[in-house]
Amino acid sequence: MKQLKLTTELNVTPSEWKINHQSNIVTIGSCFADVLGSQLLDNKFPVLNNPFGTVFNPLAIAKLLDLSLDGKPPHAALYHQNTDGIWLHHDFHSSLWSASRVDLEEKLIEKQKQVNQFLRNADVLVITFGTAFAYRHRATNVLVGNCHKVPSDKFVKELLHLDQVIIGLEHLLFKLQSIKRDLRIILTVSPVRHTKDTLPLNQVSKSTLRLVCHRLSEKFKQVDYFPAYEIMVDELRDYRFYKPDLIHPNSVAEEHIFRTFGEAFIDKPALDFMKDWEGIQKMLNHHAQHGFTPSHLALLHTLHGRLSDLADQVDLSDELIEINRRIREFPVNS
Repeated sequence: MKQLKLTTELNVTPSEWKINHQSNIVTIGSCFADVLGSQLLDNKFPVLNNPFGTVFNPLAIAKLLDLSLDGKPPHAALYHQNTDGIWLHHDFHSSLWSASRVDLEEKLIEKQKQVNQFLRNADVLVITFGTAFAYRHRATNVLVGNCHKVPSDKFVKELLHLDQVIIGLEHLLFKLQSIKRDLRIILTVSPVRHTKDTLPLNQVSKSTLRLVCHRLSEKFKQVDYFPAYEIMVDELRDYRFYKPDLIHPNSVAEEHIFRTFGEAFIDKPALDFMKDWEGIQKMLNHHAQHGFTPSHLALLHTLHGRLSDLADQVDLSDELIEINRRIREFPVNS
């Protein structure tokens, strides 16, 4: 009898180049950029994870990177003080805020400097696009990254045109290429559905983003596409892979997408490390059920040995300090 297939598997072609634990990685974009960056950080890769906070539309992402690379300050007319007296900026996520405009400006400029410096030494930039819908600030007539719950009549919502997005991103890619010729760029479309746009328009938005990624990956040899969106909607075509909001992928889906990402872009020694590291993390999080027993002390010494064996590959100084602390605090007569 022919085996019944219950899912359509997506075959992702491995890239010709690979990420390792010496690769400096920047992630930027939607909340999926946060997820991927956190997964890489958890596996000890050097990552600057979504430094500007969540940014959904591609032109807002391009603007932030462009300003950072040029050393230009944030748009002066886009600062906003909310009803609680908190200062925000319409190009940045609400996690970047201050009690005064001056302090916020200093914070944003410092963040831009950090991104500038990291990008100049980066090996990989991962950009995740969330939506092709954007908001235009009426008073300045510029597209912004965040409305910060300001009344909707202060903005105009618009669907970005394909050519409009491609031109903006091409400008950014040429600039990145001039600064760091060997920088590899991975584009993704977020698997998170923007249902507030309605499902039909969400599909229009995602289709626009997908075509942008396709065109750019065709034109620029340093650009690759990772099909996070396709994995979610085709391979994981079932609501059991979503969180209760039926919008965001759950942890099972996130782990599967990350595993597929690793198989495509991470080299074999790093993948082998990740397998060992998964087991070590379980041991690190283990709590002795029966207190200070000889078997638990033996486990700590085993863990110390495994960490020491891997310490020449990545920085595990914090974990070794913690295990040494646990061993030192172990009662002598246990």
